[in-house]
Amino acid sequence: MGKNYTNYSKVSKTPRRPYEKERLDSEMKVVGEFGLKNKREVWRIQMMLAKMRKNARDLLTLDEKNPKRIFEGAALLRRCARLGLLEEDKRELDYVLAIKTQDIMARRLQTLVFKQNLAKSLHHARVLIRQRHIRVGRQLVNVPSFLVRVDSEKHIDYSLTSPFGSGRPGRVKRKSAAAGGGDKGDEEED
Repeated sequence: MGKNYTNYSKVSKTPRRPYEKERLDSEMKVVGEFGLKNKREVWRIQMMLAKMRKNARDLLTLDEKNPKRIFEGAALLRRCARLGLLEEDKRELDYVLAIKTQDIMARRLQTLVFKQNLAKSLHHARVLIRQRHIRVGRQLVNVPSFLVRVDSEKHIDYSLTSPFGSGRPGRVKRKSAAAGGGDKGDEEED
């Protein structure tokens, strides 16, 4: 086997000024609002958004009839619409510049699991996803930052093997059923 020369690019970028109070406060607000693990998750989304906005800005400088603007602009708008970042009536490059970090955060699987009342809190949603209790369509997803498309949103549900769904009962329930000889307390395991 030869060497692997694949050059992977970074997916997040640390801030230029590490101790800027306004930025620190706004990041903590986002981390708390969406139940994130660390600030790198915020920076990753900010970098993704910055790339999208830079792309839109570059395309806006081109002429309206330019084939590059027509082709790449349509692709960018289609991608934003598929993720639910743009509504039907706002499919223009100007509106891509108005997308905020919170708009993308609201499309994460973790947020949507909580909003659909499959979990008691955002933190519970994250735990359920990591412990393989959640599926999107037929696909089991264990990544809380998974960006859910609009057409997949209604297919978020408990996985088939999960005790919350139609799978066999969890360890505690099985143990208490074996010890007690049935469901006397009917406790739910969390």
